Amino acid sequence: MKARHRRLALLAAGVASAGLACALVLNALRANLMFFVTPSQVASHEAPLTQRFRLGGLVERHTLRRDPDGLTVHFVVADAASTVTVVYRGTLPDLFREGSGVVAQGVLGADGQFHADEVLAKHDEKYTPPEVSRALRDTANAAQPAAVQVATSLKSAGVQR
Repeated sequence: MKARHRRLALLAAGVASAGLACALVLNALRANLMFFVTPSQVASHEAPLTQRFRLGGLVERHTLRRDPDGLTVHFVVADAASTVTVVYRGTLPDLFREGSGVVAQGVLGADGQFHADEVLAKHDEKYTPPEVSRALRDTANAAQPAAVQVATSLKSAGVQR
């Protein structure tokens, strides 16, 4: 075999192995891809029927019901327009509360209920670390005297707001 043919064969083998590696990586990514869906999208049949997905919304108040086995929980997840009943078997996270945000992973059953195998409670988005809230409070206190000074000087000059 000539050197030219050998180089061409090595190049073809390299391209083929790179293509195979890309195909395997893309297949793995597609298998792990999970969509986030709202109850409105479930109601409008936009949710994938054969794939697992994440359902997100607020847990409606007074809908949490536990089965006698102590592990199976039923609750309703809602957004502004629609609701979906969720069935989950397991222990709920500590932050799980009625009226708070939740993300559940699972599949939509033929019965129209979402069968979750994992429930994640969302924390309050209004939380700020103590250092940040202290810095904001200090900044607001420092800015307040300047604002009071401006208002006082405007009032003394006879300017009305």
